[in-house]
Amino acid sequence: MSPVQKPKKSTSSSKKPMTKNQTMKRDLSFNVRSLDEEKRSFELSFSSEEPYQRWFGSEILSHEPGAIDLSRLNEIGVLLYNHNRDKVIGRIDKAWAKDNRAYATVTFDDDAEADVIYQKTKAGTLRAVSVGYTVDSWEEVAAGKSSSNGRHAGPCSVALKWQPYEISIVSVPADATVGVGREMEEEPIEMEKGDYSYYERQILLNRNFGGITK
Repeated sequence: MSPVQKPKKSTSSSKKPMTKNQTMKRDLSFNVRSLDEEKRSFELSFSSEEPYQRWFGSEILSHEPGAIDLSRLNEIGVLLYNHNRDKVIGRIDKAWAKDNRAYATVTFDDDAEADVIYQKTKAGTLRAVSVGYTVDSWEEVAAGKSSSNGRHAGPCSVALKWQPYEISIVSVPADATVGVGREMEEEPIEMEKGDYSYYERQILLNRNFGGITK
């Protein structure tokens, strides 16, 4: 007599959050604060706890104490243009979290290429900032339930431990229908350490299609 098989839960990868070594990006509108023209520096906000729609559903980045690992930004952080690792336009002087948002002070370089982006940012032509990050720990919140801290209603996936690795000034957020500061992306791929082909494909697809949709 064959054993009774228990029904299997759906494990469709299209509904699962990303795993380690996968990379994500999200955009925000670029709010210039404390412009110091002499130093060519800005203070900006690069992340919040606003729900963000992914292929697996609603994603929320926790900004509670200890949730964000800002060590990489504070130790070797650079400011990029359109997530292109070959277009370094400045440095990240300081990154911190406060009142459920993450902020950074950035300084633009004074070479010709960086100056073009700096002038367009200062003039308000470029108004979006995007952060690239990875997530180490998730909390899955079912429909009708609340997150462990009681602040987020399901269904959603809360990133409990995550690390931003770069901040970019971006020219065109991919999904214009939901306002400046949003981006729709395809499901991320596994990325081996030192493999930058993901970034190259992302930049090429953004150029060809104005953004990636699922």
